[in-house]
Amino acid sequence: MLQRLLAVHKDISTASEPWILLPYLYTLRKKGISAEFEYKMMVDAIDDFCLQLPNGADDYLAEIREFALRLYCKASDNGVKYFLDKTPRYHLIIEELMNLFPNGKFIFLWRNPLSVIASIIDTWREGKWEIDAYKIDLYRGLANLINAHNKYSLLACSVNYELLVNDPKNELARVFDYLDLHFDDQFINDYTSVLLTGRMGDTEGHRKYKTITKDPIEKWKHTINNPFRKVWCRRYLRWIGKDRLSSIGYDLLVLLKELDDVRFNQNAFLRDLMHIIKLNLKHLINQGQ
Repeated sequence: MLQRLLAVHKDISTASEPWILLPYLYTLRKKGISAEFEYKMMVDAIDDFCLQLPNGADDYLAEIREFALRLYCKASDNGVKYFLDKTPRYHLIIEELMNLFPNGKFIFLWRNPLSVIASIIDTWREGKWEIDAYKIDLYRGLANLINAHNKYSLLACSVNYELLVNDPKNELARVFDYLDLHFDDQFINDYTSVLLTGRMGDTEGHRKYKTITKDPIEKWKHTINNPFRKVWCRRYLRWIGKDRLSSIGYDLLVLLKELDDVRFNQNAFLRDLMHIIKLNLKHLINQGQ
């Protein structure tokens, strides 16, 4: 939603999720990729090559930056000021990105962690409690983003989803001020006209909502609604911790209280119970083999 609200502006172009910088910045990392051509050996070779450059790895990264900027320009309308690259897995390279683009603008979008979990389950797992598939985003990703935001808070703009849907006019005006762009109230009505045609990204909101609505704020309570799910989420909130939650605008005790107050749903409970039994049986069969 925020991506499309920003892309309404004539000086901002975007694409659904480019992902283009992940492989290039990983060429300097020893871990994280497996490839047929011996990935770790490639990193050593690139390290050696960088030693031949006048400014070492800085020259190499500068060329990656120029390469990305050229692609962004080609993917943009003529004369725009910004290309907006919204790629969720950039949380893996967030500090490298902020160093790579010292003149860039960085917007950190936060949402109630319980809503994030429910959105993952409902959007990508068809309501099934298969949350382990997204641990890299929920744990490492969130920690990376919070650390980077706290470290570079003076250079970035922080937005809370709940505040955005409750007061879109003032929140968007603040974001556009950060971008040094004019804000028009009409953007709030026109954002649904922005179409993102790529295969990446969540299109459910675009299909379901034709205007900014507060409905999704409480929607998580219809998904996290049985003892299995509530116990997992309680542990997750405590892992995030009071200080980290506070730094992004949330209160641990308030979230725990809201979680405890959610009504029990028997259907979801039975479905999760069967899922756990199947996983355990699969594990036992694999062990037997």
